[in-house]
Amino acid sequence: MFKKIAADALGLSDIGSVISPADYDKVDADDYIMHEDGEKIYFLIKSKTDEYCFTNQAFIHLDGTSAISKKRTLMRYSYSQNTISNVTLETAGTVDLDAEIKFSIGARTFSIDVHKKFIEELKDLFKSLVKISEICHENEYALQFAQQSVNLASSTLNQVRTEGNQMAASFKEINAAAFEWLMDSRTKYHVKDFGYVFEKYINN
Repeated sequence: MFKKIAADALGLSDIGSVISPADYDKVDADDYIMHEDGEKIYFLIKSKTDEYCFTNQAFIHLDGTSAISKKRTLMRYSYSQNTISNVTLETAGTVDLDAEIKFSIGARTFSIDVHKKFIEELKDLFKSLVKISEICHENEYALQFAQQSVNLASSTLNQVRTEGNQMAASFKEINAAAFEWLMDSRTKYHVKDFGYVFEKYINN
């Protein structure tokens, strides 16, 4: 603990800071945002080596090997393909200088240390990530129900006997209707843009 306190006092630790929206264009992560497709940064944490960027479409991690190296590794996790789960926020203790937000996205787990003076901002991020996690969880069930509904309808119609050309026409109609139903369900429940969640919970 004493080594950690000494490192913090000397400015040698890797505790992150929350960057204000006015400075988003000054961070490296901004160069990798798909502005052309309406992507927007809603929350950004920067430490000496890393940047953790939350947009309306994805979580972007710019991983630095060390504070003095310019080598960076960029990883992008879209919310539509990587479910957020296990979101926790650990507030700072009396002698701690940092709070910690943890979450899993897809198969990866992140633990981000942030200076405790940004605790109010972290609470907003925590609420946003929890809400996105809940929405994705419910949408997974909705998509499963949509698939089950199509399967049930198909099974029922298969019991109706038709002949010749009428059978072929019925097959085409049923197939087209099932495809349209599933595509509409996917469009509705496979959310790619969560800007409305961030705008609700994050007070910029």
